[in-house]
Amino acid sequence: MKKIILSLLSVSLFVFSCSNDDDGDVQLPLGDYDNGILVSSEGGPASVSYISDNYMTVENEIYYNVNSENLGVYLQSIGFNGDLAYIISDNANTITVVNRYTFVKQAEISTGLVTPRYITFLNGKGYVTNWGDGTDTTDDFIAEIDLTTNTVTSTIAIGEGPEQILAKGDNLYISHKGGRNINNIISVIDTTDDSIETIIVNDAPDEIAFDSNGNLVVLCSGDTRYWVADYVETAASITRINTSTDTVIETLEFAAGLHPSQMAHDDDEVYYSMSNKIYELDDDESTLPTTSILEIADIYLYGLSVDDDKIYVTNASFTAQSELLIYDLDSATLLETFNVGLGASKIYFN
Repeated sequence: MKKIILSLLSVSLFVFSCSNDDDGDVQLPLGDYDNGILVSSEGGPASVSYISDNYMTVENEIYYNVNSENLGVYLQSIGFNGDLAYIISDNANTITVVNRYTFVKQAEISTGLVTPRYITFLNGKGYVTNWGDGTDTTDDFIAEIDLTTNTVTSTIAIGEGPEQILAKGDNLYISHKGGRNINNIISVIDTTDDSIETIIVNDAPDEIAFDSNGNLVVLCSGDTRYWVADYVETAASITRINTSTDTVIETLEFAAGLHPSQMAHDDDEVYYSMSNKIYELDDDESTLPTTSILEIADIYLYGLSVDDDKIYVTNASFTAQSELLIYDLDSATLLETFNVGLGASKIYFN
């Protein structure tokens, strides 16, 4: 009798579950690391942390926990394509491919990369920025990856110090911070023929995003290499580029001595950090804000993201665990603090 009751209960639960799935009311997680926040940490060793959306589950070193191996010397960034995450370790010249929800390793790309930085995806291919040898100003390139075989199939020579890369239409947009030196260009690659166009901006363009108007927003921190013998400080800026004409629409320059670092875009707002303060700039505004929306004292602000009316920042440490701080966007109040990996730098949403 007990077996019959259990069987009937199982059938009922199965029918109920299927019915709810069909109605779209219940969506089961795709893995242990679905529905949460991922924080990449440079290390070493490098690591990835997971915090569930409801803040009830916190797990550090999830890649090691699943695969019993480390990610390498220096985790630079993670790119997402469908169910896969591409984890770039630049000192190891390696991209580790995992299922983004389970973190089970799927593949490793370790040939054809030289100091890889960021990845984007277009027309079934991956495109990765590479610094090459940091002492050589002429060997920087974009690696084109066959996502089926996980191999580098070709390269495109490009200006020094390519950093972040985004895709729009058939074009790739690449910021050139300059690697170990300084640069001041945005490259635009037409992937139909691999032709390259360059757009001049202020020094050290790094963070890029597409805004609500379809423009490319570029955060240029300006030259701050005070340790260089011939150092001359240059102006930082936020530059907007029309992606239909690939021309600069406007350049909003910061006053001398002001150098923003991190940038995020959410809805129709640009958020950037400067001197441990967060500022907000509307996509249609042409004047830089003078008042911050959040000030965070006594931290090493190394990562910034904004999502779902919350501000996420990392307080990085390279000798102990870093912190992920989560603030309410409207009230600027601290909601949660979590311990994450060494050198926590970037925040993603899964």
